[in-house]
Amino acid sequence: MLNLSVLLEDAARETPDRDAVVFGDLRLSYSFVDQVANQVANLLRARGIGPGDKVALSSPNLPYFPMVYFGALKAGAVVVPLNVLLKPREIAYHLADSEAKAFFCFDGTPQLPLGETGHAGFQNAPGCEHFFLLPANPAAAESPIEGAELFWAALTGQSGTFETERTEGTDTAVIIYTSGTTGQPKGAELTHGNLLMNAMVDDTLFARTLHDTSLVTLPLFHIFGQTCVMNVGFYRRGTLVMQPRFDAKEAVELMVKEKVTIFAGVPTMYWALLSDDTSAEDVAAIRENLRVAVSGGAALPMEVIKGVRDKFGMNVLEGYGLSETSPVCSFNRPDRPTKPGSIGLPVWGVEMKLVDDGWKEVEGEGPGEIAVRGHNVMKGYYNRPEATAEAVKDGWFRTGDVARRDEDGYYYIIDRSKDMIIRGGYNVYPRELEEVLMTHPDVSLAAVVGVPHPSHGEEVKAYVIRKPGAAVTEDELVAWGREQFANYKYPRIVEFRDELPMTATGKILKRELR
Repeated sequence: MLNLSVLLEDAARETPDRDAVVFGDLRLSYSFVDQVANQVANLLRARGIGPGDKVALSSPNLPYFPMVYFGALKAGAVVVPLNVLLKPREIAYHLADSEAKAFFCFDGTPQLPLGETGHAGFQNAPGCEHFFLLPANPAAAESPIEGAELFWAALTGQSGTFETERTEGTDTAVIIYTSGTTGQPKGAELTHGNLLMNAMVDDTLFARTLHDTSLVTLPLFHIFGQTCVMNVGFYRRGTLVMQPRFDAKEAVELMVKEKVTIFAGVPTMYWALLSDDTSAEDVAAIRENLRVAVSGGAALPMEVIKGVRDKFGMNVLEGYGLSETSPVCSFNRPDRPTKPGSIGLPVWGVEMKLVDDGWKEVEGEGPGEIAVRGHNVMKGYYNRPEATAEAVKDGWFRTGDVARRDEDGYYYIIDRSKDMIIRGGYNVYPRELEEVLMTHPDVSLAAVVGVPHPSHGEEVKAYVIRKPGAAVTEDELVAWGREQFANYKYPRIVEFRDELPMTATGKILKRELR
């Protein structure tokens, strides 16, 4: 038997009274979270939902997430986490495509009415039979949405004990939907073995203490936050401090108040922390407590790495992974030299290589597309055998990321293959340009994309956020870029913005910029 819910159950056995989850003034012990998860499992069983059935979950970083997540796993069901920014049409698509039978959805806020949006999507997914509303006010006696069953009312009378269903390591535990940059989103089936092994391997990547505290600001509906923060945190019997939506000032306050020892984020979060006017006292407190800073999701610009080191005295360790790989593939391991700008070496049990368009292995430095094989690679795309066959061959998964490799075997992401710009027959990798643009004294953040051009095919365009008080013009920045890059590379067009569009996970939405 191998069920991912052992992460919660084992922690509840060994440290029942320790804070598992902190949210505001709410502090919930491991024994309490496990008890509610057991009630969720009993509820699902009472509604005829069991092994292999799909249970959708839409919730920001709140105590509800682990309660429902592990409760569904205990029942042998498959968890389908949904992005909280989805619209009703998109929710209906995900519910239908995953064949979900139940949907747990947070009530939301006036600014983000998740409950109303979720229920509207649910009503257009006839195969989904049950809708449970996770109320913003746990004491609410009546549902604010007609036809929606309140979570706590549904749990009334359900036992706080449950004998976890027997599952195999090859059974699907979670279906994570990809961003859908090419066509409709696809559900990556991750098994109990995928996710448990990845959490256990991640645990070896940096030293433990008797009690670690992690700030949970990465969305738990995304695989990065789910595996690397929640699952690893529970495996370590750590405390998770929930932040539903990233805000740099609030993150600093929580890090100081809760003496956070581990922070995992995406590059834009680190950029925001550097941009925040943090007091000297708070910087000193963070420096004293923070042991580990991890970045993933996108390449971390060298200027940001230097900035975090200067401000917080912390080396940010970069790793690499995808939804389809549970997610971690490589990391700057503590037992080997750290190379800034690199995604490190493959983690234990995982192989990586570079391939060309025809799957032929690229020797030496490359560049080539990264392919991955190991215990972390998904079972496949749910109900999409053709898409699975296109992405996976002989156990190797094509990532779509272009990289080079140095003589020590360290990998360096050049760019997403889909983001590469072809200008006049020359390949231009946006990340290289973004790295250099951010060294300009007036540039705070930059994103480079290709835009249509009548003769060159594509032209290079940079979207730039200036530093406060900076007044650099488009002509000045174009002229500066001409001095930094080969003639075919430098951005001919610059557009200044106050902000850039981002996903809920903090990645810059280049398809919107295009």
